Amino acid sequence: QVQLVESGGGSVQTGGSLRLSCAASAPTYSTYYMGWFRQAPGKKREGVAAIDRVGGAIYADSVKGRFSISKENAKITLNLQMNSLQPDDSAVYYCAAGLPRYSGSHLLQEYAYNYWGQGTQVTVSS
Repeated sequence: QVQLVESGGGSVQTGGSLRLSCAASAPTYSTYYMGWFRQAPGKKREGVAAIDRVGGAIYADSVKGRFSISKENAKITLNLQMNSLQPDDSAVYYCAAGLPRYSGSHLLQEYAYNYWGQGTQVTVSS
């Protein structure tokens, strides 16, 4: 069982930045790949970024060049640095962890993940 707790959400103006963090429980953190998803009101949850066990990252086209995912193994923390935020980035952001069953673009799909955090709200105003 993996427990995930997100933090760092908030409100920001267009063009601003936020850094989300996800604290994962030990000792299973290094066994999983991890990702960030988001869900805006009335929309399906979508994959934003993911990182595999060796540090390889993949991003949704909508956030490439603006968002950066990283993990700090020593602190058992997953981060998402979000720059140049736009109103369309407003959503509840979720951290997720998945058993190593998939790879590549599958890591941006919900079915690849087994555990989810409760989410943190990000609001970008124009």
